[in-house]
Amino acid sequence: MTELLIRRRKGMTSVKDMPVQQDGPPPGGFPAVRYARRIPSSGPGGVSIFIVSTAVVFYGLYQVGQGNRKRRAYKQEKFEARKTILPFIQAEEDARFIRERQKWLEEEAKIMANVPGWKVGESVYNTGKWRPPARMKIAADYQ
Repeated sequence: MTELLIRRRKGMTSVKDMPVQQDGPPPGGFPAVRYARRIPSSGPGGVSIFIVSTAVVFYGLYQVGQGNRKRRAYKQEKFEARKTILPFIQAEEDARFIRERQKWLEEEAKIMANVPGWKVGESVYNTGKWRPPARMKIAADYQ
């Protein structure tokens, strides 16, 4: 009965007997399909990001420069303080050296007492230049 209602024919013997109906566009055509992505712009643009990042970099470089100036001033102050107290430190070192040298000469006199012709404190090198002695203990200290 459905065949009679739909196609106005009594039943059919094969599918090939059916009339061909092709769908087509409606009169006036289909409405346009929107296929492009339309993302709303959110956030700052590229130029403003570039300007802000440039400002941040320059501010950071400015801070580095200020830190370098401060560090240089501290270093100069430390240098000046050391330069000021240097004569006092040198005087203390000279006094210490004289005391140590006196001990070395006494120790040398004890050690070389039995050597004929030995002059205490005389250099064994044939040079006219004065050189401070090496800072090492005399061998007698290790015995």
